[in-house]
Amino acid sequence: MVDLSTTRFPVRRSTEEAEVPTHRHAQEALARNKREGMDLAVKARIGALSATAVLLVFLNPNWDVLWYHALLLALVFVGLAQRRVGRVGQSRAELALLFADLVLMTAALLIPNPFSTEAIPTAMIFRFEVFQYFTIILAAGVLTYSWRTIIAIGNWTAALWLLGAACVWLFGRTYPELGVAMQSVFPGNPDLAHLFDPNSVNWDLRIQEVIVFFIVAAILAVAVRRYQMLVLDSAEMARERTNLARYFSPSMVDELSTKDEPLGQIRSHDAAVLFVDIVGFTTYSDGRSAQEVIATLRAFHARMESEVFAHGGTLDKYLGDGLMATFGTPLPLPGDAKRALACVRAMADRMEALNTERRADGLPEIDARFGLHFGTVVLGDIGANRLEFAVLGDTVNVASRLEAMTRALDVRAVVSDAVINAAGDNTGLRRAADQPVRGVADPVSVWVLD
Repeated sequence: MVDLSTTRFPVRRSTEEAEVPTHRHAQEALARNKREGMDLAVKARIGALSATAVLLVFLNPNWDVLWYHALLLALVFVGLAQRRVGRVGQSRAELALLFADLVLMTAALLIPNPFSTEAIPTAMIFRFEVFQYFTIILAAGVLTYSWRTIIAIGNWTAALWLLGAACVWLFGRTYPELGVAMQSVFPGNPDLAHLFDPNSVNWDLRIQEVIVFFIVAAILAVAVRRYQMLVLDSAEMARERTNLARYFSPSMVDELSTKDEPLGQIRSHDAAVLFVDIVGFTTYSDGRSAQEVIATLRAFHARMESEVFAHGGTLDKYLGDGLMATFGTPLPLPGDAKRALACVRAMADRMEALNTERRADGLPEIDARFGLHFGTVVLGDIGANRLEFAVLGDTVNVASRLEAMTRALDVRAVVSDAVINAAGDNTGLRRAADQPVRGVADPVSVWVLD
């Protein structure tokens, strides 16, 4: 029975949980998204800052522009450091570098160039609309950070910019005569005189800048959150497909992924049921280490499982040292019986090859037996809280008893006549006497593989 308790539906988790993924696929998806985003952010940062460096030369074709080039280079190195320490989840080092990024940007924009010889008020810096350069950091952050970090960028930028403006207002260089000159230019309009005063910080404009910046950051944070939820949903679907691939062949997984009907809907149709078991495995296990026993089982199961999937079957469950497989579940396909019969032959060949290897290594052979039947089965979910997709019915019981019959007949496989009729193929098999099967009124016609 296939356990679907963890594969049925994607669960929408809270945003807090979304930041810390709880399963491997989500962790890998977010980590991959983070790495790709950091790579893109570094490239975007280098490109944007390089373009800014060229623009500064155009705007200020003097040697003192090298001061700003040095600051831009420092910003590039901070971005490279963020790429180095960046990871999914909270990272103090990454947050510290992000804060350093914003501090450096604020200093680069508001601290007067020490190499400049121009005697102008410090507040004139604001006349060049330099605040827009913060959008470079914000845009790069959208590629790499969580929505909370984008909000933090908005908060930190607003605080640092207003703090910087306060420092310019309190400690910046001023020339009062310029303010008097503006009043003489606009004698009847003090608002215009204040607006054009080179000594004025223009607090209303500074506050407007940070408010608009924070609104944009909040909108981008919502977009980042939505994108991350899409990444988690995609990871959830990848996990479901991986879980399905543990039981169904790749072609069946592709088929199921396109179906809208619930897998556990109760129904019945014809299917082939195969039981595989190792004879005398309990005796084999006695006196051997657990590691050796498990290694033997893994080698056996790996070969049997690969043949089930190679022939389009479904691995219903492992049965200790055996397994149950079905062909025609959860959806019937043409040639189910034929593929099941081909699977038995392939399994027998794989066991011969495995035993050849074991003999060469001085290990005892594995005696695997097979029972195959074809008929009507009932499919659907069973259980209350923990649901399992089950294949039930007389066909399952008969297949199990045919496998047990191999001991009495001393053959590798017992196949019912129903399989042969449905497959239209008895190659490599011989007809045996009809056999009584517990639970079946009349003897069952069987074929055997020696």
